[in-house]
Amino acid sequence: MSAFKTLDDLGDVTGKVALVRVDLNMPMDGGSVTDTTRIQASAPTILELADAGAKVLLLAHFGRPKGQRNSTMSVSMTLDAVEDVLGREVMFIPEVAGPVVVQSIGILRNGDIGMLENTRFWAGEEANDPEFAAAIAAQGDIFVNDAFSAAHRAHASTERLARLLPAYAGRAMERELKALDAALGNPEHPVAAVVGGAKVSSKLAVLEHLVGQVDHLIIGGGMANTFLAARGVDVGKSLCEHDLTDTANAILDAADHAGCTVHLPYDVVVAKEFAANPPSLRTCNVHEVAADEMILDVGPQAVEALADVLKTCRTLVWNGPMGAFEIEPFDAATVALARTAAALTSEGSLVSVAGGGDTVAALNHAGVAGDFTYVSTAGGAFLEWMEGKELPGVAALRQ
Repeated sequence: MSAFKTLDDLGDVTGKVALVRVDLNMPMDGGSVTDTTRIQASAPTILELADAGAKVLLLAHFGRPKGQRNSTMSVSMTLDAVEDVLGREVMFIPEVAGPVVVQSIGILRNGDIGMLENTRFWAGEEANDPEFAAAIAAQGDIFVNDAFSAAHRAHASTERLARLLPAYAGRAMERELKALDAALGNPEHPVAAVVGGAKVSSKLAVLEHLVGQVDHLIIGGGMANTFLAARGVDVGKSLCEHDLTDTANAILDAADHAGCTVHLPYDVVVAKEFAANPPSLRTCNVHEVAADEMILDVGPQAVEALADVLKTCRTLVWNGPMGAFEIEPFDAATVALARTAAALTSEGSLVSVAGGGDTVAALNHAGVAGDFTYVSTAGGAFLEWMEGKELPGVAALRQ
């Protein structure tokens, strides 16, 4: 990971202005933040710079204001939550560049923290406009990117700024990049990938990339039904993309050529209606699904076999649930497999990296999010990384 400069590479920053890109896109309810995970992730970076005597200016977007000022999308909505997490006062600055910012920097003492307005209030942000980025850069001495979740966007505050100022990965970004490198960049084999979720169509690029990278591909969720149907299994009225059977078969063929074993469920949990503990609930072989039944989870025998697969692996990448985990008992396979992965990680035999919104929710539901080696909260960026794409915000730090 030596391609990146981190905070360890900084010299004396006393009195320097550090522009720190963070993710303040946090869930809100009635004007207050309900989940501070994202700012907690960046707190170590912000406090380390402040404690070293820098003037820290936070840069972030919030919502989708489409290049227009919009009072309901001001990042100042997050100010109280940010101050709570940091345990410091933060000065809100209603601009991102120009005299107001210059004046504010003059008021800030070394070690103080300011928050610049929503970068997306200006059209130049999403356009990655050089002049807009240069105006922001003019106020700073260094740029620190600590927002991996925004790294797949080539925007002014994520990509262009990194080319205009000495650029460093913040602590959260550094942790994320190290974890991802250990999972797919330079992993210890055998590598397993669990890919679940409703649709093959949303994860096509991921599946196509992974078959060439991993030794075991475990497919769960609704997308498993599409692969079963491609193999000639009658999946009844299960969620299934029948128009993608050719694509599914092409992925299975590619896996064969690459020496990647694809694991599809051979026993499944079915019901006639999607509801909690329905009377029609039963477990059966995949070849016994009736025309009026739908597959809602992977069966216990398949889960046991998959647990045995994980025991032979050294690395695991996980994205998406195995079944309809939001409703019991269709969470059983996801919970059981997640607990196996967590136990193997705790023993030290497995490096486990998971990411994506549903995945984080599923691992929290199983009570094991804290036991994985790394859980990424970045949805889109994590998926694009799983597709093998170079993320612009990361590439810009590599110079």
